[in-house]
Amino acid sequence: MLFVDFAHPGREHGVSLNHLILLMTTLAASASRADLPVSIDSLFRDFDHPNAPGTSVLVIHKGKTIFAKGYGLADLESKTPITSNTNFRLASVSKQFTALCVLKLAEQRKLKLDERLTDFFAEFPAYGKAITVKHLLTHTSGLLDYEDLIPEGTTIPVLDQDVLRILMQQDKTYFTPGAQYRYSNTAYALLALIVEVRSGQTFARYLNENIFAPLKMTNSLAYEAGLSVVPNRAFGHTLTTNFWQRTDQSLTSSVLGDGGIYSSVADLAKWDAALYKHKLASECTLRAAFTPHTPTDRPGRSYGFGWYLTEHRGVKQIYHSGESRGFRTRLARFPEKKFTVIILANRSDAKWEGFPEKIFDLVFPAKP
Repeated sequence: MLFVDFAHPGREHGVSLNHLILLMTTLAASASRADLPVSIDSLFRDFDHPNAPGTSVLVIHKGKTIFAKGYGLADLESKTPITSNTNFRLASVSKQFTALCVLKLAEQRKLKLDERLTDFFAEFPAYGKAITVKHLLTHTSGLLDYEDLIPEGTTIPVLDQDVLRILMQQDKTYFTPGAQYRYSNTAYALLALIVEVRSGQTFARYLNENIFAPLKMTNSLAYEAGLSVVPNRAFGHTLTTNFWQRTDQSLTSSVLGDGGIYSSVADLAKWDAALYKHKLASECTLRAAFTPHTPTDRPGRSYGFGWYLTEHRGVKQIYHSGESRGFRTRLARFPEKKFTVIILANRSDAKWEGFPEKIFDLVFPAKP
């Protein structure tokens, strides 16, 4: 047994006092780490119901999964439970993939970020001459929100190409392009079409061949109804007065560039790892994506290319959230700590604001 003889200061048996202190600190840290899954699990107890839609959670530290769990059901009709391989509609978390597709084409010199809308779509109205690819990437284009312009009585789901048609019927923007920030799904729908114009492939195919397939994200895809099938699919739900109603698709769910990608936390872990290792794009390209290019509508938060940029307790946070009919998603990265939190839910009542930060605080407690 190792001990220090405190009756005779300076006399030690088997281990130094400093080593004993270090050992006790290590044991305390180990005990704390053992309690970590329970602590994280407690944050999601309201989603752990055997007869309700739920959520899939994955926490990564230094390339290793330290927590992974599914709560609730992916499909209430078949009673299929949610797992780490369940695929959810990512909603606006999709934008980081759309942005990287554009940046890859720029890296390959197939487009430039200062090119204008009229360089890609020759018949686009004159106001498109003032809107660049960079404006689209950073939500500073001023383009009108296509959701507000869908003709009344429309029943067929809108596609990215329909968004372009709608915008070609307009003659103005909310503000002078580049003058301010306004979140724009319209911009990211047009970015998906720009990928098609310059790659010569459909957006879904380019995305698969250049991102998903190289990373072996075998269950991830840009979902096209009638053309593709989502494996291990979670269906979206909304809680009504007494029951969960399936609310899986809307008129805008088929627009791919702004939110039409499906993926799982397991596949997104591969995406997270690839961003650290520069597998898909150069360090310079990724640095540009993670650089603040414009302030947003929230103090202390900027937007890069497909990512929000902020800080938590002085640590840089790169993230995006997503919200669409029946789904709520969030992917938050803290690169200085090599720490990532991924949360995907198939229920519209889930609110993930602050959850990644709470998990961060559990893993990296603030010093007294």
